[in-house]
Amino acid sequence: MPKSADNPALIKDDTPAPHYTGHRDRLRERFLRGGVDALADYEILELILFMAIPRKDVKPLAKALLSQFGSFNAVFHASDADLSRMGLTDTSITALRAIKAAAFHFMKHEVLNQPILNSWSRLMDYVQATMGFEKKEHFRLLFLNKKNELIADETQQSGTVDHTPAYPREIVKRALELSATAIILVHNHPSGDPTPSKADIDMTAQIIAAAGPLGIVIHDHIVVSKSGTTSMRNKGLLPS
Repeated sequence: MPKSADNPALIKDDTPAPHYTGHRDRLRERFLRGGVDALADYEILELILFMAIPRKDVKPLAKALLSQFGSFNAVFHASDADLSRMGLTDTSITALRAIKAAAFHFMKHEVLNQPILNSWSRLMDYVQATMGFEKKEHFRLLFLNKKNELIADETQQSGTVDHTPAYPREIVKRALELSATAIILVHNHPSGDPTPSKADIDMTAQIIAAAGPLGIVIHDHIVVSKSGTTSMRNKGLLPS
């Protein structure tokens, strides 16, 4: 068969192109025309993987990852060791990590220096995306200025699968260093249930008691899990 620029099934040495070449081209075209909404979850993973693995059909791998970890988000939160056991190379794992970091970076800047009340839903999306799939508890502090704009987002402590220590004096000290006038407390429940525990409620009361005399308001305490978020203020669980 003669060589032809119009024949995508041939490469320069007349060797037939791999069967997945046309599939990749069609997938790219669908993505460019319709964005991620035009693709299934495994196809989005394919797009990412075939940039990292250029000479292999990655559709089976993308489907296997979703089957193993249960959801698109869970794939990106899987450990390096678990991803490696699924056959991903260091290059592929780095590609997933880079896209995850870029997404979180974008989401953070969507809420940073913005009035919290005007971007509350985006803030909830951000904390759930960044904390909901964590396997250990993390205690996080969102510091606000007088305009209720988010000026800093910091993790104060990391703990075990069901406990994270919180230190009221350290929290207040850091707020004063940042000239923050309000704080939103955030921590995650790896169990998947975002219901605040009695220990969560008691800890919040201690932090409010330490912050109040210095004019620092605790706006809310958000409990995060992979199944959703719970506002302790909305539940009436903050001391009045």
